[in-house]
Amino acid sequence: MSSHTQAPASAPHFIRNIIEADLASGKHTDIVTRFPPEPNGYLHIGHAKSICLNFGLAIDYQGHCNLRFDDTNPEKESDEYARAIQEDVQWLGFHWQSEVRWASDYFEQLYGYAIELINQGKAYVDDLSAEEMREYRGTLTNPGKPSPYRERSVTENLDLFQRMRAGEFADGAKVLRAKIDMASGNINLRDPTIYRIRRVHHIRTGDAWCIYPMYDYTHCISDALENITHSLCTLEFEDHRPLYDWMLDQLTVPSHPRQIEFSRLELRYTITSKRKLLQLVTEQHVSGWDDPRMPTIVGMRRRGYTPQGIREFTRRIGVSKSENVVDMAVLEGCIREDLESRAPRVMAVVKPLKVIISNFVVGESQSREAGFHPEHPEFGSRMVPFSKEIWIETDDFTENPPPRWQRLIPGGEVRLRYSYVMRCDEVIKDDAGNVIELHCSIDQDTLGKNPVGRKVKGVIHWLSSEHALPAEIRLYDRLFNVPEPDNDKTRDFCEFINPASLTVVQGWVESTVRDAAPETHYQFERLGYFCTDRYEHQPGGKLTFNRTVTLKDSWTKEPV
Repeated sequence: MSSHTQAPASAPHFIRNIIEADLASGKHTDIVTRFPPEPNGYLHIGHAKSICLNFGLAIDYQGHCNLRFDDTNPEKESDEYARAIQEDVQWLGFHWQSEVRWASDYFEQLYGYAIELINQGKAYVDDLSAEEMREYRGTLTNPGKPSPYRERSVTENLDLFQRMRAGEFADGAKVLRAKIDMASGNINLRDPTIYRIRRVHHIRTGDAWCIYPMYDYTHCISDALENITHSLCTLEFEDHRPLYDWMLDQLTVPSHPRQIEFSRLELRYTITSKRKLLQLVTEQHVSGWDDPRMPTIVGMRRRGYTPQGIREFTRRIGVSKSENVVDMAVLEGCIREDLESRAPRVMAVVKPLKVIISNFVVGESQSREAGFHPEHPEFGSRMVPFSKEIWIETDDFTENPPPRWQRLIPGGEVRLRYSYVMRCDEVIKDDAGNVIELHCSIDQDTLGKNPVGRKVKGVIHWLSSEHALPAEIRLYDRLFNVPEPDNDKTRDFCEFINPASLTVVQGWVESTVRDAAPETHYQFERLGYFCTDRYEHQPGGKLTFNRTVTLKDSWTKEPV
C-alpha cells in the first residue's frame, strides 16, 4: 500500500504505536495480522475482542488479516466448530484475506522444518514418559535436568523421527523435543516438545498423519509462512515469546513476525473458559452453545446483541497490558445505545391484566396512528387499535401504591400510550383475593390531548385484546448471581448459577409484528429491547421474542 494513516476507529494504544513506528521506519510497508482460533468450541466475547483488534487494525492500516485455524489437536476439533467460527467472524462484520487457512495446510512444511532442526542438532527424539518429563523439567525455582536421550546423534534422531511418522511406535512412546536449555529460568525453554504421536482422525487430513506438531512450534512457523507482521495474542503467551523467537531464529523461514501480548477480557457475571462453557452445555445448565445467556457470539447474537454494539464495546474497553475486568453493564450499555437508534417502537404486554372499558362506544371510541420511532419518521407508522377489552401490565396497577406511584390505582387515572386517559372504577378479584380484572372508563375528550382542569402524570402501555397477537416472551437476566463465579476454587462455579436467569412468559404483542423475520429488533415500550428468536420465531405463526437488554441498567440490582 502506498500510504498509511491512523484511522479514528479506536483510541490510540500501545499496539497502534508499535505499528505506526514500524510503518514510519520502513520496517514494514504493509500490515498483516491473523486471527488463529482452535476449532474446539464456539467463540465467546473474549474472542470478539481479539477479532475486532486483529481485523480492525488490518482495516485501519490498509493491510489484511488471515483467518487461520489451529487444527493441531484433533481429539477436540470438529467441522461444526470451524463453520461456526467463520460465521461469527462474518457476522461481526469482518472478512479474511483470500481463503481460510489451516495449520494443517503446513503439516508437510512443519515436518520439513523439524528435520532441519534435527540436522542442526537442535532437536532430538525422547523416550521419557510424560510423568518422567515432568520430573526432569524441574520447577520454577529448580533447574531441569537433561533427558538421558538428549545426546542422541543426528542420524539416530532422523531415523527415529521418520519412523515416528511411519507409525512404528505406540501413541506416547516417543516425542520430538527442541534442544534449548534445561537450566533456563523460563520453563518454556526447557526442551519443549514439538511433536507427539497421536493416532486420531483429523477433520482435514484424515488418517494421513499419526504425529502432530505442538501449538508453540506450529504457530510461530505458520505466522512466518504467511508473512504476518504483528502476531497479537493474550498475556498468558508472554512467557512463550522467547520460544516463538528462538524457533524462528533457527529456521530458514521467509519472515520473523513480532509477537505482541495484550490483556485478555474478563467479563463480570459470566465466564470465558471454553472448558467451563462446555461444562454448562454438557451438564444442561443451558440449552446449548447458542443459549442467549451464554457469552458466546452465537448466544449473544440469538439474544439480540448487534455486531455494531459488540464492536463498540471492544473499542470502548480499549487495549492494554493491564488487567481488563469489565462490568456487564458496559457491554449492555453499548448494545442499548446501538438499539436506541435502530429498533422500531411497538407495545407488548408480558404480564397481562384484563381491563374492560365500560363506556366504549363502537364507532365513536377511536384508534390512533403512531410512529415507529420518534426520531426516525422514515421508519413509518402504524395504527394502534382500541377496543372494549384491553390488556395492561399487571405491574401497572396496585391497590397499595408506594410513594411517587404514577400508574393505575382504584379511582385513579393514567394516560394510555397513544390513546385516552383512563380511570379505574372497579377491581374484580378471584376467591383467593387476587386481582383478575379491572373495569375502567375513558375520557372521550382526551384522545391526543390533555384533560381539561386536571393533570394526569402517569402513562402506561397497553394492547387491544381483540387485535393483539399471543407471543412467547423470554426474559433473560445474568447467568450467574456473583460477579466472578469461577473465583472461588473451593466450589464448583455452577453453584453460582442464577435460578432466575430465564423466565418464560406468554404475553401479547402488536399485530404489526406478525410477519417480522427472525432476528428482528424492537423496543417494547417501557419494557426493553427484544429480538425475534433466530430459530423458533415463525413469521405469521408462533411468535417468540428474546429480551436483549432492559431500557435501563439493571445490573447493579440483585437478581430477583
